[in-house]
Amino acid sequence: MFSSTIFKFLNIIVMILLIASIALQNKSSGLSNVFGSAGNIVQTRRGFEKWLFYATIVLGIIFVAINISFLFSK
Repeated sequence: MFSSTIFKFLNIIVMILLIASIALQNKSSGLSNVFGSAGNIVQTRRGFEKWLFYATIVLGIIFVAINISFLFSK
C-alpha cells in the first residue's frame, strides 16, 4: 500500500518532468514552414539541447516502466 502511493507520486513527478522537457525543446515549426522555408539547416544538438534530448528519452522510458509495473502489480 505504501509503495503504491510512492509509485503514484513518482509517476506524477516523472509525467510533469516529461511534459516540461518536451515543451522546452525548440523546433522551428512555425507558420513559415507551411509555405516552404528554403533556409532549413540541419543542426546537431549541443550542450543543453543534447542533454534535454537524452533526458526526454530517459524520462519516457521511466514513465513507461512505472506504468507497466502498475499493470502487473494488480
